[in-house]
Amino acid sequence: MAAERRNLARKNFSYYMRVVDDSTDKLVGHISDISSGGFKLDSNYPVPLNKDIRLRIDHTGEIASKTYLIFVGRATWCQSDLLAPGMYNVGFKIVNMTPADYDIFLKMFNEYSR
Repeated sequence: MAAERRNLARKNFSYYMRVVDDSTDKLVGHISDISSGGFKLDSNYPVPLNKDIRLRIDHTGEIASKTYLIFVGRATWCQSDLLAPGMYNVGFKIVNMTPADYDIFLKMFNEYSR
């Protein structure tokens, strides 16, 4: 199970933030918890594992002048949501992100997690 392999502390994410596939603009899901190295999404569909995807997180611009982050992420686990039939929980690892975008990601982690 993912919890046993996790080495970075995760926090619940209190902000309804969308994550989309940047190449198709298709909604992948919404962040439900976050760590400094990745995040968990609530998704309407299962996401293929171990495939690098160019993702975009759109945010309001409250934490940075840039209103989006673009990076490569990889789903490392995916399971049906036990409380919401038809939904999936997906664990993503950040594979490649610019240092400037990673600084914004860390601000998101610190500002919106609890």
